[in-house]
Amino acid sequence: MKRMNLRWQDQGRGGRTLWTGGVMSWVAGFVFLWAANPTCGAAETEKPVVERADGRGAGATNWWSLRPLSKPTVPIVGKGSWADSNPIDAFVLARLMEKGLSPSPEADRRTLIRRLYFDLVGLPPTPQEVDAFVSDASPGAYGGLVERLLASPRYGERWARHWLDVVHYGETHGYDKDQPRPNAWPYRDYVIRSFNGDKPYGRFVEEQVAGDVLFPQTRDGFEALGFLSAGPWDLIGHAEVPETKTDGKVARHLDRDDMVVNTIQTFTSLTVQCAQCHNHKFDPISQEEYYSLQAVFAAIDRTDKKYDTDPVVARRRAELETSQRTLESRRAELDKSIRSRAGEPLAEVEKRIAELKRAAASNEAFGYHSAIATKPDELKWVQVDLGRTVAVHRVTLHACRDDFNGIGEGFGFPVRYKVEVSDDPMFGTGVTVIGDRTGTEQVNPRLKAVEIGGDAVMARHVRVTATRLSVRQDDYIFALAELGVFDAGGVNVAEGAAVTSLDSIEAPVRWRQTNLTDGWHPGMNVAGARGVQELEGKRAELLALATGPGEAEALALMEGEMAVVKVGLGKLPSPSTVYVASVHQGNGAFAGTGAKGGKPRTVHVLSRGNILKPGKEAEAGALGCVAELPSRFGLGAQHGEGERRAALARWLSSRDNVLTWRSIVNRVWQQHFGRGLVETPNDFGRMGAEPSHPELLDWLAVAFRDGGQSFKGLHRQIVTSATYRQASVVAGREEAVGIDSDNQYLWRANRRKLEAEAVRDAVLMIAGHLDLTMGGPSFRDFVIERPEHSPHYQYHLHDPDDARSHRRSIYRFIVRSQQEPFMTVLDCADPSMQVARRNESVSPLQALSMLNHPLMLTMARRFAERLEQGSGDLAGKVEVGWCEVTGRLPTAEETRAVVGVARAHGLANACRVLFNLNEFLFVD
Repeated sequence: MKRMNLRWQDQGRGGRTLWTGGVMSWVAGFVFLWAANPTCGAAETEKPVVERADGRGAGATNWWSLRPLSKPTVPIVGKGSWADSNPIDAFVLARLMEKGLSPSPEADRRTLIRRLYFDLVGLPPTPQEVDAFVSDASPGAYGGLVERLLASPRYGERWARHWLDVVHYGETHGYDKDQPRPNAWPYRDYVIRSFNGDKPYGRFVEEQVAGDVLFPQTRDGFEALGFLSAGPWDLIGHAEVPETKTDGKVARHLDRDDMVVNTIQTFTSLTVQCAQCHNHKFDPISQEEYYSLQAVFAAIDRTDKKYDTDPVVARRRAELETSQRTLESRRAELDKSIRSRAGEPLAEVEKRIAELKRAAASNEAFGYHSAIATKPDELKWVQVDLGRTVAVHRVTLHACRDDFNGIGEGFGFPVRYKVEVSDDPMFGTGVTVIGDRTGTEQVNPRLKAVEIGGDAVMARHVRVTATRLSVRQDDYIFALAELGVFDAGGVNVAEGAAVTSLDSIEAPVRWRQTNLTDGWHPGMNVAGARGVQELEGKRAELLALATGPGEAEALALMEGEMAVVKVGLGKLPSPSTVYVASVHQGNGAFAGTGAKGGKPRTVHVLSRGNILKPGKEAEAGALGCVAELPSRFGLGAQHGEGERRAALARWLSSRDNVLTWRSIVNRVWQQHFGRGLVETPNDFGRMGAEPSHPELLDWLAVAFRDGGQSFKGLHRQIVTSATYRQASVVAGREEAVGIDSDNQYLWRANRRKLEAEAVRDAVLMIAGHLDLTMGGPSFRDFVIERPEHSPHYQYHLHDPDDARSHRRSIYRFIVRSQQEPFMTVLDCADPSMQVARRNESVSPLQALSMLNHPLMLTMARRFAERLEQGSGDLAGKVEVGWCEVTGRLPTAEETRAVVGVARAHGLANACRVLFNLNEFLFVD
């Protein structure tokens, strides 16, 4: 059985609530919630918060993370000291001296360059780059190296991965039906682009919460909204269960909860989710404030949206669409006046037309649908047996209509195809091609009939062969609604004929072979239903009689203007698509909020977190614990939904939000040192850790906030410090180990294990097969089985030699329910959870995977082939390989050991050994 996605919602010390996808989600959630918090109730939310005498009550705002932010004075630790050049070192040295410790010497140059490369760009330096740096004795060599790495496009790819961990970005929905999100990747590219462009952090925050409102018609302002939709989404609870039912209500509650938690925890490091069913037990966050945050997101859903990447095109489209809406509004107003004069006779005629159209639309026989293909150039065919040899004068093909994946009209119609006739049912002899459309890609006809033929050809069988299939989602199909074959008298001799095909999805009544000759196709019943045309003529007469001379002219003028607008829109390039949080327009099974014009749902404070016990209505707002900022936005019903998000975005990015600036510098520090100044990066509350260097944290926060909010500037400040450049060796520092075994006070550098992505990318690079192509849809290192229902992501079926999968790991398609085993073994982040700090485990399974995984076997072979192309004997090749992997030449003993493996088992197996060296997998 495939593992379901589970998400633990932290409920403080009282316990945790387990939320799951599926129809029992609310039951499981409520039972776990009650069991974990049996004493919490509605009355509890009304109790005044009591502050203890020591100032440590849940209502106190004098906790370190909530205190006003000011820039501390840099300690003076003596002239000519280790800490002269960088304020970071002064704060660290002062703390070391306080604890009776001293810093370690600077690491050697080979260690420093490798540390910098992996920290800033996530890739190893080449042996040539290492040698150049080691031999460069100039004072600016280190600083120059830092600048080159920060300017590299690889920097954004490296640091985007850290951010995507925190926001639990994934490219499938999760839960039971873990369907793919083929349009999620633009958000990933936005994050990479923002880091490479050194976007000010305040702008970065605002774009991700309300970019469409604060920065309209900009690419970043729209793609950034992928932040709010980054987490799991319950397809069953949203698309298959209506919002009126309890399960539907719970699904939307949990969806808003995910947006709230992702936003507040990412940007402020507070566990606001603990206030779902009662006031937070440890931090000054009330239940009412939690639901105020839910009210901010009450109008948006996760959905695919169209947008323009070019701001000029975006502005032009917005202008034309505004004109279109204005013209439609004017025309509707005039139509209303005319129709009122036409009166009851018009209403009766239109009622009858609607009845006929509904009857036509009730026909659910869509057509013939081939089996699903994984590649577009798989051949598919379908044919009809006319029962006797007839003179075939003309063949007509009618496309299907299906809203799957928003395709609509023309669903499954082949991109390239041919039509043949023959008396031989096997089409082995006597075959005549009457229509060859295989030379170029054909324009999708939508619902317009495609006619083929001219001269009569005697035949009994007619076959349509698709040589290039139509895209369905991430796969390909061939579908036809109707195939007509007409004789000299214009009679469709194919109606009711027997149908055979290479393969078929038989899902009556919608899809089956017999639908191909049942005499029905989309559009025909509405256009040709008995009486509809006559009734539409009658309607036109009644409207004409009720229309005055001036009104007719005005209508004609508006129609002309609308036609001009339509032409203008048609000339614009097709918009792109991105999966974001936005007002959903209500197409398909998931109604969303679009039907109400994006009017926010009403959010109530829930008694004990029970969706069945709503209390008072929640007003959009934020948290009152940030004393310098108002917690209520003062937005009434007259304000649009975007204004709620814009208000929260400004609250988060305000220079007075003390949490925002402390949180982000702590996250950056953690990625450089393996541990934050606050060891709990997602919890700055009372249940989290206190900072090891509080003055340094505040100094960095203020310097970052007031110094342009530059990530690159913050990196530069950190990596140029003597603290960062220390050696990691412990030998000879036994006294320091006894005082501070965890290295909390930074008396040495921490030895770091490479993350899964860094290992994979480094292996590809060393093997000479790393593709540095940036951006665009993610590569897939799996094969999907059963994609139409609950996909199975089969990683073992993927070919590791496939060059399309040799891009950097940041561009890997991230699945929630079935994660890539190799990456998971190496402690890759779980995309269903916010991962503020990855595990760093060491296990036999990791060593076995590094030795035996198909990717490692393939790249070891490729690495060996690369070494074989070089000059020198076997020992020389081993030395080159060792240097590529570790950045240094091996000792004579190391060379002898690896040469022995190569002679006994081949150079490819020796390369497997090199990839398993601790010196490759760890950074000192």
